[in-house]
Amino acid sequence: MEQFKQKFIEEATDLIHDLEKSSLELSKEPTNNNHIEVIFRAMHSLKGGSAMFGFSTIDSFTHHLESAYDNVRKGMLAVNDRLLDLTFKSIDHIQILLKEDDRLSATTLKNHESLVKSITALLDGNSPSVQVTEVIRNEPQQTSQDKGTFYIQFIPKREIFKNGTNPLLIINELASLGQSRVFTITAEIPEFNEINVLSCYTSWVTVLSTESTEDAIRDVFMFVDFDCELVIKEISSKNLFNNGEFSKSLEDLYNQGSRLQLSEVEKLASVAVNQIFSPKTPEFQEDNTRNKEQNISSIRVSSEKLDELINLVSELVTRQAGLSLISEKINSKELLVIAEDIEKISRRLRDNTFSMRLIPLENMVTRFQRLVRELSIELNKEIIFQTEGTDTELDKNMIEGLIDPIMHIIRNSIDHGIEDRETRKKAGKPEKGKILLKAFYSGSEVIIQIYDDGKGIDTKKILEKAIKSGAIQDATGMSEKEILELVFLSGFTTAENITKVSGRGVGMDVVKRKIADLRGEVSINTEVNKGTTITIKLPLTLSIIDGLLVSIGSSSYIIPLSAINRRLEFKHNDLVNAANNLIYINDGHIPFTNLRKEFGIKGSPPEVEQVIVIEYEDTLFGLVVDHIVGEYQAVLKTLGIMYKNQDIISGATILGDGTVALLIDPNKIIGRYAYRRESVAE
Repeated sequence: MEQFKQKFIEEATDLIHDLEKSSLELSKEPTNNNHIEVIFRAMHSLKGGSAMFGFSTIDSFTHHLESAYDNVRKGMLAVNDRLLDLTFKSIDHIQILLKEDDRLSATTLKNHESLVKSITALLDGNSPSVQVTEVIRNEPQQTSQDKGTFYIQFIPKREIFKNGTNPLLIINELASLGQSRVFTITAEIPEFNEINVLSCYTSWVTVLSTESTEDAIRDVFMFVDFDCELVIKEISSKNLFNNGEFSKSLEDLYNQGSRLQLSEVEKLASVAVNQIFSPKTPEFQEDNTRNKEQNISSIRVSSEKLDELINLVSELVTRQAGLSLISEKINSKELLVIAEDIEKISRRLRDNTFSMRLIPLENMVTRFQRLVRELSIELNKEIIFQTEGTDTELDKNMIEGLIDPIMHIIRNSIDHGIEDRETRKKAGKPEKGKILLKAFYSGSEVIIQIYDDGKGIDTKKILEKAIKSGAIQDATGMSEKEILELVFLSGFTTAENITKVSGRGVGMDVVKRKIADLRGEVSINTEVNKGTTITIKLPLTLSIIDGLLVSIGSSSYIIPLSAINRRLEFKHNDLVNAANNLIYINDGHIPFTNLRKEFGIKGSPPEVEQVIVIEYEDTLFGLVVDHIVGEYQAVLKTLGIMYKNQDIISGATILGDGTVALLIDPNKIIGRYAYRRESVAE
């Protein structure tokens, strides 16, 4: 049963995300019926699924909130701050209930009782006689005389029991939507000695008169949509149960007591509306085809399985490198051809596997919207939160690692950046502040920018705080970029007072460290009274990269292929005698550094050395190595806690012969070189 509960938790998490997203949209458009309908249906689906899988507390709790939004749909309850605050608190509470699985802690139980009382009070304060004009209905409310009548054909797949599904619970929930007559189709049940107790041979046809929409009826089958054939058709816009002849025909058919055939019930329905009504008609063929196409267009896979697949692909890449090495050593053309083919296949398999793990940034935007809404209310600021390019995709592990850093950056923007209404008004700014989250691809990197139109960062104030705290002794000659980097020092803060939001000196240093853990970089651009932009640069993937394998002495290194502009070779003496460590290529000079010297590798260099020209932003820079071995698929491994304080080497990989190659971070080397030159110039 545990595996089925886990499946429900995954699907419920998606429903909660939709619920949260629609609630945020509803806070902006309180009269939008589409958002109201989505919230109601999500609550209804959560209630039905939780009851089926034993989450009784969620079942009873969502019933209360569903009732509140049912009143909203009927125009009896207004969408206001009180309702929205309760909705957001309820969303957070449901997430906790999912984790605690009815084994509620004392804190959760107390919160649960408080929320139930608040929702009940909200419902009790609005009687049916009080009509609220804030909610505008686009359609007239149906009366019991105007209920629509639907024909619902539910044919479970044979293996539906294996998913922990009880079809009778689904039929019961369907019947609760209105007036109904359910027919059990037993014609497919085999002889007793041929029955497999793990297979479902029964199907159901329901004639239902209800005020619910077709979408609401379809929601009843949300958790089994891949495990059944489903036909839902409105056969009348009225309640056919009020028709005596129709009701009598239903009763006569129901009382036959024989093994009913689907065709018998279908025929009854067609007679009722004077039309041919059969799943074999083109209309139903089209519906069934569409359902089948939807069923195979996507599939839910647990993240654990994807992680395992990544590990297996990583092992395959490593083994393939070993095979290529052996084929070269024994000089076997046949084996070399096989090794090359396997390399091509493993590369394609790698790319496809990684694409499965890519998810859009949109998936984490909702929690940022929640943060902006709640903090702006707490700090009495009006803020517009906008996004661009949130369809940009990143590895799911990177998405998870980005949530906390971006949350902290946005929190700082609201607390330190955006001014209050009066201050903005005096400065000639719109009273509402603006925060923009923007994402886009740049070569082999993903760029994420968080911009606010607040007061900016005062570098003079940063210097004063830094000197006062002892972080620096002398600020002479420091560039604006270097001053802004002080913000990332541990314990550094410019806040005058400690609040619940900020001021404890814990934050931006953690942001930088977490971004660095993702092999990324973070930088700040700011203009006083104009605003601040914080830019995060990240690689597309974390686990496997295409690199250039090079050697220096007896050591091997990997340089990311995406950073390489070109490869050149120079005589060792020419590089030694180069003025100011500059070499001439094409029509200009570029700086370079010798990695043998950088890493302290002893021994004699070759007479001819290789220069790897890498590109960083708009800058070209040369890295001098002994030899270029060739391109290499590198399966990256972390270096461990002993090497956490160094930044030039960002990981390691195991080569085909079992030796280790270190991954060089070119950007960090360039940054270190630039810092040295500035220090010398001073």
